[in-house]
Amino acid sequence: MNRRRGHDDEEGYERLHRKRRRVSENQEIEDRLESLILRVGEKSSSSLESNLEGLASVLEADLSTFRVKILRILTDCAIRMPEKCTIYATLVGLLNAKNYNFGGEFVDYIVKTFKENLKVGKWNAARYCLRFIADLVNCHVLAASSLLTLLETLVDSANEDGVPHVRRDWFVFAVLSALPWVGRELYEKKESQLDHLLVTIEVFLNKRSKKHWPALKVWSADSPHLQEEYLDCLWSQIKKLKQDNWSEKHIPRPYLAFDSILCEALQHTLPAIQPPPHNDTDTYPMPRVIFRMFDYTDCPDGPVLPGVHSIERFLIEEHLHNIIETYHLERKECAAQLLCFPYKAKIPLEYCIVEVIFAELFNLPKPRYLEICYGSILIELCKLQPSTMPQVLAQATEILFMRIDTMNVACFDRFANWFAYHLSNFQYRWSWEDWEACLQLDPEHPKPRFIREVLGKCLRLSYHQRIKDMVPESFASFVPPKPEPIYKYSMEGAAALPGTEAAHQLVVFVRNKCTPEEALNVLRDLPNPLKEGEQTANQPTAYNPLKIDVFVQTLLNLGSKSISHSFAAISKFHYVFKILAESEEAQICILRNVWELWQRHPQMVCVLIDKMLKTQIVECSAVATWLFSKEMAPYFTHGCLWEMLHLTIDKMNKHVSKLSAELQEAREALARADSSSSDSEDENSKKKKDQDKPTEEAVERMEERLEAAHMDQKRLFLIVFQRFIMILSEHLVRCDTDARDPHTHWYRATLHRLTQVFLIHHEQVQKYSSTLETLLFTQDLDPHILDVFHQFVALTA
Repeated sequence: MNRRRGHDDEEGYERLHRKRRRVSENQEIEDRLESLILRVGEKSSSSLESNLEGLASVLEADLSTFRVKILRILTDCAIRMPEKCTIYATLVGLLNAKNYNFGGEFVDYIVKTFKENLKVGKWNAARYCLRFIADLVNCHVLAASSLLTLLETLVDSANEDGVPHVRRDWFVFAVLSALPWVGRELYEKKESQLDHLLVTIEVFLNKRSKKHWPALKVWSADSPHLQEEYLDCLWSQIKKLKQDNWSEKHIPRPYLAFDSILCEALQHTLPAIQPPPHNDTDTYPMPRVIFRMFDYTDCPDGPVLPGVHSIERFLIEEHLHNIIETYHLERKECAAQLLCFPYKAKIPLEYCIVEVIFAELFNLPKPRYLEICYGSILIELCKLQPSTMPQVLAQATEILFMRIDTMNVACFDRFANWFAYHLSNFQYRWSWEDWEACLQLDPEHPKPRFIREVLGKCLRLSYHQRIKDMVPESFASFVPPKPEPIYKYSMEGAAALPGTEAAHQLVVFVRNKCTPEEALNVLRDLPNPLKEGEQTANQPTAYNPLKIDVFVQTLLNLGSKSISHSFAAISKFHYVFKILAESEEAQICILRNVWELWQRHPQMVCVLIDKMLKTQIVECSAVATWLFSKEMAPYFTHGCLWEMLHLTIDKMNKHVSKLSAELQEAREALARADSSSSDSEDENSKKKKDQDKPTEEAVERMEERLEAAHMDQKRLFLIVFQRFIMILSEHLVRCDTDARDPHTHWYRATLHRLTQVFLIHHEQVQKYSSTLETLLFTQDLDPHILDVFHQFVALTA
């Protein structure tokens, strides 16, 4: 019996071993197939045609075992590597010619993937799916009439009523962007049906509102380059392609080599595809304006830059954008891939790359990736191509600087940030003498303002003497002051100030490691200057500005050695700050004193305000009110002020998002606990679930906290927009009274700043647009101010 059991064990082991070996072998084959499919089209000793033919034979042999895996890999590759779309379409065409059933299964699979991407809002993936489906017509996998039916269905979706225009725009964009691949085939086989489709699209584009267009332009002027809305630009390129009989010179078409094989294959028809209906929670891609910086006259002798309305320009730019998307996390690899662009011999590649990178950097409302991502890629490009790239980049910088008068203020900030970062990586060398004409301009003119901002940003990346030495003496007025505190209680004449004695006493106490209570005792006997004023004669004073003045300036001056010292001081005396900052007026007083001490070091002010918001010493509404106050008016065009405002709004938005996510999580946990509770569960697991389950009361408290946060957020936006309207309206009234032209540099910059707030925080502001329209942006406002609001509303309307 023992022998028998041993024999059974041995058989079981053999069976298990064989099974494992089989699984292992299958996994190896799957990995090999995936690798072969992924790498097809890469550089090889064999031709692409022979590689495709060989791969098709390998895949056909493995279809019986790995059919689902092959379907998935082919579809994923076509979506994730859209630049190889025609290669994978050819491969599917060859497989369809060998195995008609597999061709039908593949069509079903790609259609299913397309529908799923539409349903979950993966718009780019859906667009690449559609492009691949279109390319299957070229490989005789799909009938041309079947594709046209799908394209007509999508264009019909663009004419739906009661849906956002961004949804309608996407359907038209998806159809237009697929036509370069399949236009020639449709033109030859179904010309009248194609013409009807194009007429329908033209009617749609002619009726389409473009109110949002000015808000998304990098430059307000259309000279020398027209800043076109993305659908208008693509439509012009498609019309030019049609004039050229749908022939282009950029898309590789390996299926042409297999025409004799592919034309013999039976074709499939697409099933009926109906796009999912619009849901209020759906988000769609934002509209864009196509950035143009170069034309063929800017490029030296060599390959000619394709015209703005040639389809090649669209195809090249999209390909470069895809390379950045794929490799943006690896700057060295990204730069190498950009310079290895497949068609670099046909185009001035460096100019195309620089224009595409700046298009991404200046994209509105915000760039796809962190600003530093683009700066680091440009540095790598200069290292890899030192003979040409630095010169092209210098030329681009000159062009941007010459046109900075009409540049959008958000792009102005990004340009200044990038240029300072770039200079810091190339020893701060620049031909500043070429910009000496700026010295004669109004200080509020964008050009001198840009130089001041750049030098201020350079100072953050270097030290004061280095910045002084890097520019000519004539630029001395642009060099920022040395970043050091201005502590009034140690300056000449400080003895006459009312709080000097207490300030000196506080210095001694803090250095002797006093407690927060002891620090408060030092401030206790300071008189309140507000009580002497008439405005508080009939009511108790909420705060003592002298106490705040002495405490804030003394403590932060003692911590001025570094940011860490300042943070340590704030943390230790947090209790005192909270006692003194008991009202919004008191918080504004604290901010005023932080600025008074550190106005020569704006970065320190930003960092300290960020810390005070985190530690809840000051509230977001107090920061916004202070930034728009009279004493900050002289700094209104300085970038640091807007940095502080956006930092404050971001802090509020993150707080609301965090509370919202916590509430959602708690509701889900409660629902899960309720649905899974049953009598069959043992007592221990029930107890554990009850412990993890949030109570109804806890969820209610979270709801109340979120509601309060929403109220604070709404109040913050109301304060910001109300102050904008007030200062812009006051300016217009003053100019009208004095018979002056209101369109000054200050006015244009401030109007652009208002647009910037709307754009950067559009997702949050959108929730309160009806409140803003009712309370602030009413019809009696100046049309220029009202236009900014209407452009914002049109973005996602």
